[in-house]
Amino acid sequence: MTIRVVQLGSPRHPQEGPRIGTVRRPPRGVSKEAFASGDWYDVWFPNLAPSAELVKQAQAAQGSAEWQAFERAYRAEMKAPAQSRELDLLAALSHGSDFSIGCYCQDEARCHRSVLRALLRERGAALD
Repeated sequence: MTIRVVQLGSPRHPQEGPRIGTVRRPPRGVSKEAFASGDWYDVWFPNLAPSAELVKQAQAAQGSAEWQAFERAYRAEMKAPAQSRELDLLAALSHGSDFSIGCYCQDEARCHRSVLRALLRERGAALD
């Protein structure tokens, strides 16, 4: 049982389980009925997405110092009680269920999902 960290819209792995979209906004130009069938996500969970301000900061990050500033700010957002409990829940569920979390970004190294992966690992999540 594991959490798989994925790029939303990419083909699903056979044992992936439900796909959770940890994004601020639904995919543009895609009807709600096509979210799951188009390999976007089964459940939209924007609570673990960076704030709109941080999304802009991440998109503008040019160098490693700017990206590290984004990471620190995003980690600070995820320390809020609600987000912290949600991360704990996902980490616990990973020991009994297969599921995935994801974002649209092509490069995980420059995406909040890389930080989500680290946060879940720090909480003892079973990760693929």
